[in-house]
Amino acid sequence: MIDPALPAASWFLWSLGSLFLVGFALPLLFAPLRWARIFLWRVPADDALTVYFGRCVGAVAVALCAACLRAAPHASAHPLLFELVAAAALLLAGVHIVGALERRQPWTETAEIALYAVAAIAACWLRAVM
Repeated sequence: MIDPALPAASWFLWSLGSLFLVGFALPLLFAPLRWARIFLWRVPADDALTVYFGRCVGAVAVALCAACLRAAPHASAHPLLFELVAAAALLLAGVHIVGALERRQPWTETAEIALYAVAAIAACWLRAVM
């Protein structure tokens, strides 16, 4: 269902929540090393900490995606969620920028900077029109 009061915000939450859930959150939660290899990371021999942190990030991402999907039908009633999405996207863009500057990440991660920047800008704009 799309919120008739704010259809763009509703579509944003449905799209962002669904795409991020399938592309990042669930793979990180359930198969962090497979996800890492797909995104061209080198996986260390001692991978226990890598798996742990991947699953932690995946769990937080699943929770955020679930909040987006739950709020999507009534986006106008959830302005704080747009602030949370904007903050998360800005912080993730920052982390990826630092990784790019330090040359410590594969190009696939650097390419995500644009994704997070667009999500942050869209969330800020949608929050401003509420």
